Amino acid sequence: MKKFWTLLCMIACIFGLTACGSEEKLTDFEQQKVDLANYRAVETFVPMLAGYQKDAMFDELTSEEVEYMIGSQYSINVDGYAFAAAVDSFQSAMETVGEITEIKASNAEIDGKQIIVNVDVSGSKKDATVELIFSNDLFMTLESASLNPESSMGELMGKAGLNTLIGMGTVFAVLILISFIISAFRIIPKIQEKAAKKKAAQTKETGVDNAVARIVEQETAVDETDDLELVAVIAAAVAASEGAASADGYVVRSIRRR
Repeated sequence: MKKFWTLLCMIACIFGLTACGSEEKLTDFEQQKVDLANYRAVETFVPMLAGYQKDAMFDELTSEEVEYMIGSQYSINVDGYAFAAAVDSFQSAMETVGEITEIKASNAEIDGKQIIVNVDVSGSKKDATVELIFSNDLFMTLESASLNPESSMGELMGKAGLNTLIGMGTVFAVLILISFIISAFRIIPKIQEKAAKKKAAQTKETGVDNAVARIVEQETAVDETDDLELVAVIAAAVAASEGAASADGYVVRSIRRR
């Protein structure tokens, strides 16, 4: 048993040493690019972006024109669209952060084809972090930049509480809606039964009306037949009283019953 625990400790030490040795070290050229990106972020981009006033200039310039303007003024490479978006990000966030009063710690690291620099700054209203992303090549083009206000613990708790409240409220609202739908299942058969009875009553009334109409039509036909027979008898009687051989010349225009 003692040998087993000794072997287990040796394996753990070997894995620990392997993990420590797996961290890749930067080459001299990569370290130079990281240092240069860090320097440009702190000394150039943060003050420049914080000092730009939002106006219609970037709206009127194309991406290539922005790249040319920044490159000719500061001798640095930027993506025109990304730089214009960075100016908008800074101006929007500075309404919350306030004027940047101090540039504090910064760090840079290589992440694949990008160099990411994070700069901590102090604002007149609250602290924030500036994130800048450069291309990991000879040009070191600025691909993205944003000013992110730091939230206090109270603000984070407030947002968490609001999200929880919205989530629970949505769940309860859905549950109430489902309960209403389930309770409606008991009413639907009654509504269907009532509609069926109403339809049956309407059908019955329609049948009675049709029967009455047929009876009236039959009685009318009988009356018309009786009237024709009566007309023929009267015409024959008148012809006989006049001594005529036929009633063809006589026309009965109306009959009044007494």
